[in-house]
Amino acid sequence: MRKHSLRQLIQALNGNRRFLITTHVNPDPDALCSQLAMAAFLRSIGKRVFSINEQDLPERFHFLPGSHRIRPFRNEPKIAFDAAVIIDCGDLDRIGSVQKLIKDKHTIINIDHHVTNHIFGDINYVRTSASSTAEMIYGILHKARFAFDHDVALLLYVGILTDTGSFRYENTTAHTHRVVSRLIPYGFSVSDLYSRLYESIPLHDLEIFTRVVNTFEPLYQGRVIYLELHKKIVQKFSKEFDLRDKIFRYLRAIKGVEVIVILTEMTTRQTRVNFRSQGSFDVAPIAFHFNGGGHRRASGCIVQQPLAQTRQQVLTEIKKALGKVKRRG
Repeated sequence: MRKHSLRQLIQALNGNRRFLITTHVNPDPDALCSQLAMAAFLRSIGKRVFSINEQDLPERFHFLPGSHRIRPFRNEPKIAFDAAVIIDCGDLDRIGSVQKLIKDKHTIINIDHHVTNHIFGDINYVRTSASSTAEMIYGILHKARFAFDHDVALLLYVGILTDTGSFRYENTTAHTHRVVSRLIPYGFSVSDLYSRLYESIPLHDLEIFTRVVNTFEPLYQGRVIYLELHKKIVQKFSKEFDLRDKIFRYLRAIKGVEVIVILTEMTTRQTRVNFRSQGSFDVAPIAFHFNGGGHRRASGCIVQQPLAQTRQQVLTEIKKALGKVKRRG
């Protein structure tokens, strides 16, 4: 397996007629927006497109143009396609049950920016220097001479905005700002989008959040912040509330913190782990150790063990890694 050029990717997109487009389980805005923008592009050049994800689209993302076209995987839908476009995924297993639809006869097109990408496709357009997959999609569409419109520009802006932490993270580059400067003139409201994404919290959710977020534990002289989310607590929040994102945005403001870890109980034998880091600490190898993936600053994995066992193993790996990293300031 090897990486491919933008020209080779566009040839593959032009050379197939029917596409399955999907992204990882528990998709973030970058993944969804990139999926929707790619689907809009393919339809614009006369392709048949099926957008199928593991789960129903969270209600908080229903405002995204074209979101109604994304279907959840149920009962192995009978669809005929030539190529599967896998968006924002480090490996094929990340798409969950949708993988059952992909057979040996299908061309797999892998479009991603994660450093942990396994180069699993027949066509692998992987650019780890990109701020986001949405930034990559902009480049693809620009090269293909796509006629950008309001909806696609909005999608790509939201993808870039969220994956760069509102342009605060180190993955924000001069090129990122150039791309954004070309998207904003298409007429969407930057302030309205920010408000919708970050400032529209239901009162009920905020009341529970203030209790939950204060259960965090500082570890290893305050270098690590750790928090557990039990299933019965998570179920109290509305579907439109992005609990983990809000926790990360709150806890990263604590002085001296290098790593934030959230463990979420999915079932009695399955735990979701999300990592965020600051400074020189790289969380991607830790996620990879548990068959996950992601970025240097943001990674995650699903561990097929109870929460207590997962906690012990994850914190052990973090402690080992901390010994190799010089403490910040």
